[in-house]
Amino acid sequence: MDSIWTQTAAHHPRPPLRGDLSTDVLIIGGGMCGILTAHMLKTAGIHTVVAEAKTVGGGVTGRTTAKITAQHGLCYADFVKRFGTERARLYYDANMTAAARYRTLAAEFPCDLEDQTAHIYSADNRRALEREADAYVKLGISAPIIDAPPLPITTVGALAMEKQAQFHPLKLLYALAAGLEVCEDTFVRKIEDGTAYTAHGKIRAKHIVLATHYPLVNIPGLYFLKLYQHRSYVTVLEGAPPLEGMYLDERENGLSFRGCGDLLFVGGGDHRSGKQGGGYASLTAFTKQAYPKAVSKYRWATQDCMSLDQMPYIGRHRRGTSGLYAASGFNKWGMTGSMAAAETLTGLIVHGTHEWAELFSPRRSVLSKQLFVNLGAATAGLLSAGGPRCAHMGCKLHRNIPENSWDCACHGSRFDADGTLITGPAKKGIKP
Repeated sequence: MDSIWTQTAAHHPRPPLRGDLSTDVLIIGGGMCGILTAHMLKTAGIHTVVAEAKTVGGGVTGRTTAKITAQHGLCYADFVKRFGTERARLYYDANMTAAARYRTLAAEFPCDLEDQTAHIYSADNRRALEREADAYVKLGISAPIIDAPPLPITTVGALAMEKQAQFHPLKLLYALAAGLEVCEDTFVRKIEDGTAYTAHGKIRAKHIVLATHYPLVNIPGLYFLKLYQHRSYVTVLEGAPPLEGMYLDERENGLSFRGCGDLLFVGGGDHRSGKQGGGYASLTAFTKQAYPKAVSKYRWATQDCMSLDQMPYIGRHRRGTSGLYAASGFNKWGMTGSMAAAETLTGLIVHGTHEWAELFSPRRSVLSKQLFVNLGAATAGLLSAGGPRCAHMGCKLHRNIPENSWDCACHGSRFDADGTLITGPAKKGIKP
């Protein structure tokens, strides 16, 4: 089923690339990150072209829960410990700046943006909330803990972050894209010496930005080790009690809630792509019990790229390259992550630097526990016998019966029942 966003915003198709062209900057990927970056570069007077493999906003942007917030789970206590107070504060500032940029754009391009308070709640771990609140205090963030959040589940409290927001992502995206040079149905097969090759032409550019969710060039740069993909599910209910604010469980496999007018979003069923998880079945079971009179009007699944350390990868693609940039690993926070990426990439391209470039650099250390988890998953997928194999690196694919697809647990590629590519990093289909 399509998301509420695709059902309530008008998309105007753009023609594919036919022939060859040259530009200052090529953005590959027409999601929020790619379109915001192109908009900022155009505003700076830089000629920019966007190449989108399918349709603008047709990927993760069209399947987001559309929360604009700097509250990204219980991340700040971990960031203070791992990176220090200064960098943790810089991360908060980057995301709050992103939220402010959305408010500025929304004044020019109406997109139903409204201020909300974000909350992280816990079912049984009050101490985790208190540790995060202590980190907020160190960073100068207001940190009230609410004892009884208005949710249909038992909790021990919720940590609030005020002055956050939610919006209609495709209303903004389509409005911005209307003023840009965009080629839809233009799948970039390879990049070589500053040139992107497609089925019907090539694009030469001084700078190329990979805003493709999972980087199009992922083996040089070790993105196949630095990233894994995570799948989650959303149902939108009509007839549920109204809810003010946005709520997220501190556990990775917990539930999220947010209102949208007279509708209620409930998210959950999370699991690593290619693995078993709760999926739609767990959401349906919960909502029938918690909201017996409500009806599901929309439902959809999305897939997020997860980094090794909860920081996104934004900047120059890898050591020894110039003119090639990547933006990925937004860890389920693609709206503020996309805006922070657009700001950072625009600074790097126009001025050669940006104050957030070092914080988000894809060239930072990869040593972490998650690296070895990713290595183990990849090794298991490569060595497993039988079954169809992924077109990316040859891992065994797993049947996803509820969504009628073949999914890769190594790096998250997905294929439909007949083998057609749904999402990368694979660049072609399979024979199931």
